[in-house]
Amino acid sequence: MRRTAEHTDRFAARGSTLARILFLVYVLLVAYASLYPLAGWRDVGLSPFSYLAEPWPRYITAFDVVANVAGYFPFGFLATAVLYPRLRSVAAFAAAVAAAGALSLVLEAVQSYLPARFPVTVDVLCNVAGAALGAALGLRFTPLIGGGPLSRWRGQMFVPGAGADFGLMLIGLWLFIQLNPATLLFGAGDLRDLLAPFEGPARRPEFFVSIEAFTTAANLVAVALVLAALGAPGRPVRGLVLGAVLAALAVKTAAVAIVMRAENVFTWLTPGALIGLIIGIAIALAAVALPRTARLVLAAVLLMVATVLVNLAPPNPYFAASLKVWQQGHFLNFNGLTRLVSAAWPFIALGYLTYLAARRREALG
Repeated sequence: MRRTAEHTDRFAARGSTLARILFLVYVLLVAYASLYPLAGWRDVGLSPFSYLAEPWPRYITAFDVVANVAGYFPFGFLATAVLYPRLRSVAAFAAAVAAAGALSLVLEAVQSYLPARFPVTVDVLCNVAGAALGAALGLRFTPLIGGGPLSRWRGQMFVPGAGADFGLMLIGLWLFIQLNPATLLFGAGDLRDLLAPFEGPARRPEFFVSIEAFTTAANLVAVALVLAALGAPGRPVRGLVLGAVLAALAVKTAAVAIVMRAENVFTWLTPGALIGLIIGIAIALAAVALPRTARLVLAAVLLMVATVLVNLAPPNPYFAASLKVWQQGHFLNFNGLTRLVSAAWPFIALGYLTYLAARRREALG
């Protein structure tokens, strides 16, 4: 209780480190999604802000409006959390909306140099509207988070410090990459699309089942071991692991539901995914009891092996043809964003595990 109270007091005094980390990461994600695919840069000889004087597009789709509003909603919410408690009420709302407007104006201007993007004023307005909605919600809930039940829960369940906050952000990104229905379950680190588009040769489904089963199990266990490293001493880490797995499966199901019919939302539960889930959960619940150093080493090894296998995996024979809509049209930019995060995640996680190991050696030394 004393440690929790101290954590709450620190939040009230200088705000949330986790909120600052999440806000910075979200800004980077928004920038990448806005400029994707970052290819074909050229100068058309006009001011990058000339789009502000152009008429609105003749056709504005509901999808584009909703996507732009939704994309900046978390920005507004996180901005108010970052500003709290230094700025509150109207001042925090105004600062969050102004920051969203400035970011959107700059990103739309940069789009002028990309042939695949078309900057328009209506996008800026939708972005600002989304940030305003998020900021309004942030004003309502940030005081409850800071010093409230969520802050107390974070202080009770996880070790304190910015290092742990970064680890929690890493877990959040792992949940985010499950939004790409085209990836193997819990799979990450596929560099083929970024370096050289290439798919492994078609093979018998049994071969794919083996690859997916090991990839699913290895990544699940690695994430469980990261959570175990973040958990406060004496806390139920196994409950956190099961909760994270259930959350990831819910996100995966929702992602598949977006691109397929309702009756096919569990298409992701292939034989390989099911085997990997069963084996991975069983191993993870046992592995969290290992000594800390052993957990870090095992997590790193599993991440490296799973990443190699993901890059050797053949095309998914179960529902690859159904994912064409995800790779085109409205989902193009979001697909590119989730692929980037998915490709980078295991390497960031390996760096984080190295950091935790180094901290461990310093503490022992």
